[in-house]
Amino acid sequence: MLSSGLPQGAVPKLERPGPLRDRVYEALLELITTRALRPGQHLVESELAGHLGVSRQPVREALQRLNTEGWVDLRPAQGAFVHEPTEEEADQLLTVRTLLEAEAARLAAANAGKPGIAQLEELCAEGEARVAADDVDGAVEANARFHAKVMELAGNAVLAELAAQVDRRVRWYYTPIARQRGRQSWTEHRALIAAIADRDEVRATQLMREHTEHTRHSYHARART
Repeated sequence: MLSSGLPQGAVPKLERPGPLRDRVYEALLELITTRALRPGQHLVESELAGHLGVSRQPVREALQRLNTEGWVDLRPAQGAFVHEPTEEEADQLLTVRTLLEAEAARLAAANAGKPGIAQLEELCAEGEARVAADDVDGAVEANARFHAKVMELAGNAVLAELAAQVDRRVRWYYTPIARQRGRQSWTEHRALIAAIADRDEVRATQLMREHTEHTRHSYHARART
């Protein structure tokens, strides 16, 4: 275990292209969204710089950007801490996600062809395998790719752009309940694929709305258990 609480192997390799501050930002954001850096955790510039193999300056710049975007809290005389989302913040974001995803499901049912449906089935099979192997991180990643594929099949670039803005926060909220949702989530995905394949826009919309609402309720329920 590293001194900042990062599990061994959690620190991503920094790709060389692009400004260093952007690469450090992306690395830290990935660590936050996967919860390798946990909500409320103290972020020490020197330790993060050492783990990433960079100087403190790009880390400081990345933390300032993450603070602006709401991922990190900078506290006077205390330092930087991973933001701890409130229940209200989570509820607002997951409610918006329901609206976006439900419309994406409707459009996917209207527009998706056989190749796209086959890709959804492949992603669903992968997710089911991840759950069976108790691979929570893999299941979270597969879930994100499944929903991204539905969004892609919707064929609406503006909708996709809006969804991309909330995608990482959705992963952040989904990770703590991924094991709890488990197989049921992928059973719901199977039903959604069937509705899209049948070109049933009403059913696809309803199923996606119910699916995302289950996630929202599960997130709130976890705090009461």
